Amino acid sequence: MLHELLLALLGFTGDLIVDEREQLKTLGLAFNSDSPLSDECTFKLAPDISFIEPSERDLIERLIKLGFYYRELDRFAKKSRNLSWIRSVTSVHPLERADELSRLSREKKPSVYRRAIANGIGEILSVYRSAVLQIEQKLLAETTPILATVTQGLNKFFVLFPPLYEVILEIERDDIRGGQLLNVLNKRCHCGVPELRTCLQRLLWHGHQVMYNQLAAWMVYGILQDPHGEFFIKRQEDGDLDHRSSQEEISDKLARTSVHETSLTDWHSGFHISLDMLPDYIPMRLGESILFAGKAIRVLRNPSPAFQFQKDKNFQQTMRGSQRIRGFMHSDFPERETELDADLTGGELLPQSEADKIEAMLKDLKESSEFHKRSFECTVDSVRAIAASHLWQLVVVRADLNGHLKALKDYFLLEKGDFFQCFLEESRQLMRLPPRQSTGESDLMVPFQLAATKTIAEEDKYFSRVSLRMPSFGVTVRSSQADLARSKVSLAGKANLTSDTSVDGWDAIALEYSVDWPMQLFFTQEVLSKYLKVFQYLIRLKRTQMELEKSWASVMHQDHIESAQHRKDGTNGSTSQQRRQGIRPMWRVREHMAFLIRNLQFYIQVDVIESQWKVLQTHIHDSQDFTELVGFHQEYFVKQAGIEIFFSTFLVWFSFLCLPLLLT
Repeated sequence: MLHELLLALLGFTGDLIVDEREQLKTLGLAFNSDSPLSDECTFKLAPDISFIEPSERDLIERLIKLGFYYRELDRFAKKSRNLSWIRSVTSVHPLERADELSRLSREKKPSVYRRAIANGIGEILSVYRSAVLQIEQKLLAETTPILATVTQGLNKFFVLFPPLYEVILEIERDDIRGGQLLNVLNKRCHCGVPELRTCLQRLLWHGHQVMYNQLAAWMVYGILQDPHGEFFIKRQEDGDLDHRSSQEEISDKLARTSVHETSLTDWHSGFHISLDMLPDYIPMRLGESILFAGKAIRVLRNPSPAFQFQKDKNFQQTMRGSQRIRGFMHSDFPERETELDADLTGGELLPQSEADKIEAMLKDLKESSEFHKRSFECTVDSVRAIAASHLWQLVVVRADLNGHLKALKDYFLLEKGDFFQCFLEESRQLMRLPPRQSTGESDLMVPFQLAATKTIAEEDKYFSRVSLRMPSFGVTVRSSQADLARSKVSLAGKANLTSDTSVDGWDAIALEYSVDWPMQLFFTQEVLSKYLKVFQYLIRLKRTQMELEKSWASVMHQDHIESAQHRKDGTNGSTSQQRRQGIRPMWRVREHMAFLIRNLQFYIQVDVIESQWKVLQTHIHDSQDFTELVGFHQEYFVKQAGIEIFFSTFLVWFSFLCLPLLLT
């Protein structure tokens, strides 16, 4: 009887101890490893056993529950670790193997996290089997074997197995996987039983091993290693793809997308945080840091082919660009050497030493027996700082961010006033008439190119990136005829530019700026749209100021002609005097308007744009973090946009004040 009891403790029933599920066979329902877990213990003493005392029966009933828990835990572990379905794919034709593997994966719903937990459960069951073996050896050595020996040897498992069984029952019932599985284990670790807490922490450790491996792939190599959708970092298009699509169809879709477009999409909207899979004990801030670090590593490890081809050719020029950053600062700023500058000659955007450093930090976390939130936060923050620093080096130094910012300031913020003065002078007669539907943009090409010829120096390498367009008509007027093999970030979407009702059709004049990799990481569609909005506001002010000045000059010229004519004819010119007296109030209003526009332009250009430009340059000099730089640039534009909104409202208010004067 004791030997059959020991076998039952290892999940094997017989005549003395039976499994109620065996009765399913009589009904034609077979019980196998794929059967669902039972909510209650199905191991019972055979009802026809009469030679066992009631006290012994109760004790045996209590002991055989451990055998039931063992069998169910072992079934869960074997099921979670069963990969035989993968081997079955080898018999399929190679061209159909990917589709078949994808189909089986959807059916079996494998989980690397469950497999890891199953490994931890296997360790606990191994200790249990050793304890049963020791009990068997003791029973064989005793002259009078007793049940108390069995109870004493397995006493600690009465505390461990029931909660562990509840865990796997919850996992199976709710189909828990990934970060949700870590949440379940972490919550159950908070208990008052030391032995149980140790076992649950060991299971959580196994789950964290998978998470750390995924973090290492993401934060060291920029690879999303998540075959079953369990990591809290996910591709954005995962939810949009038809789950019935074959692997070949998905591969074809990705192949049609160029490497350049994929890189930009990955950075801006390619990945996101899945809140369902983010463990509760990992704050959202850390999740965002992990997301940023992985995306930055992807950028650094996968540069654009065009950029990779030009980086050696333009190395000396970009190094001069890094010195130019300091040239825009105040002269009392000290020169500062950085370790990153020395890495520029290595030909690597992310030196191997830095990758090894990140990997070593994650390895230290992985080898820790417990999850320490503080250590995890410090490691993630350190990795994020490394990624942000090298991304800063790429964008600011190698790609010459400051040169692009200066170009946008010159053309979008009207810093090159002589160019726009000349352009408006040349196009003034054209703009007196409404733009023509068919040739509106083409008509602007002549004054635009003429102004460039007169005012733009040949060494201005950024002017070739600027193009003029009228979005309502859809033809782009390039500032240069050179065939620039670069991607273009369009600034002038029709929906954005025509959303505001314009009195003058020429108010829709817009600029485009052609941006190379990796500058699209910094100059996003939203950022460039803000530049365009400010440009359109400033060019309106410039046109208004010019028309006010031209109107005064025209009237004065006409008045001088009339005065000369009166002197020639010998008349007193009383009619002219009366006309002057009649329009004098209107010219006083014109003078007030001109005064306002001149001072408004001066205030915006000097007190807003120029002052904020110096602040931005200071931040660029002091910062070594890409995300900080993006924030500083955003703040730089928020203040300019605020000034624009304020003065737009003020000008409307001022026009209502001037209207009564004009009417009187």
